[in-house]
Amino acid sequence: MHRRDLVQGILGAAAILVVGGRARALARDEYGPEPQVMTVRGQMHADQMGVTLVHEHILANFQTYAEWAKAPLPYDRDEVVKVVLPRLLGLKARGCRTFVDATAAYLGRDPILLERLARESGLNILTVTGNYAAFDNTHLPPWVFTDTAEALADRWVLEWKDGIDGTPVRPGFIKLGFNGGPLSEVERKLIRAGAIAHKRTGLTIGAHTGPAVSAFEQLDVLEQEGVHPSAWIWIHAQNEPDVTRHIAAARRQAWVEFDGIDAKSMDQHVGLVTRLRDEGLLNRVLISQDAGWYNVGQAGGGQARSYELIFTQFLPALRAKGFTPAEINTLMVANPAEAFAIRQRGTA
Repeated sequence: MHRRDLVQGILGAAAILVVGGRARALARDEYGPEPQVMTVRGQMHADQMGVTLVHEHILANFQTYAEWAKAPLPYDRDEVVKVVLPRLLGLKARGCRTFVDATAAYLGRDPILLERLARESGLNILTVTGNYAAFDNTHLPPWVFTDTAEALADRWVLEWKDGIDGTPVRPGFIKLGFNGGPLSEVERKLIRAGAIAHKRTGLTIGAHTGPAVSAFEQLDVLEQEGVHPSAWIWIHAQNEPDVTRHIAAARRQAWVEFDGIDAKSMDQHVGLVTRLRDEGLLNRVLISQDAGWYNVGQAGGGQARSYELIFTQFLPALRAKGFTPAEINTLMVANPAEAFAIRQRGTA
């Protein structure tokens, strides 16, 4: 059997088994009989997500907010679709069913484009609300500095209730960005606003973070605000070199996301996932590639990283380390469905 067919066969068969079992388990959950996720085309049952990439990008615009507000770089949605759609269809042919677009507000988030690509590709696509302070706050609009945490949360909740930028597209999670060091005043306000918005919407908080110092300060703020760590995803956790910090976060029931998987980082990522499995914490791990994207301002969108390496190289590498089909499904199916399910996760 060809390797590609083998990967799809293992994922497909296990998905039916695990998702079916998971649907029965979730039906007993205290938060409701049918946990939901929000895609750009509307709400669906979490157990319909199937094989999921939890952190990828379709389009990106790296202008600072000031540059964007003065003269946004133009792009043609038809051209973007022409470039990106074949990549998404190739990904779907690998067995992927859900694509989480983690592009933050004011970094290229485009709900109209995402809805069109979801419709034409047949993939479930999730998008975000929230604000992004990474890169030294250069992508933050001015009101983030002047609003209270409550007022910021109001803005994000409004997108949840009414749609993003006048469209009917609603966010599937709250995306926040941090610089990685001790929380600044504005970063502390962002995570507080995230807690407030989570309690009002049930949306999970995905935090571009990296080093542990920022991660654990965020967790402390969330718990002070009455939000359980399971409502929070530690994005780019692989950028923290001390694996004991990953273990500690997972034991607090936070989601530890090892993304950025590429050919150069293959051994690192295999080692990280294997270590958490060996610690009995595989059910707190998310994996993805942080790949794509159509780069606004570059001819043809620039040189994109493939979305398919996780299927062609990474999952085979895990199997070579003894990962079973059920363990791979935990990573690719069960954990994403649990992580992005809409529910209020309180500490009480």
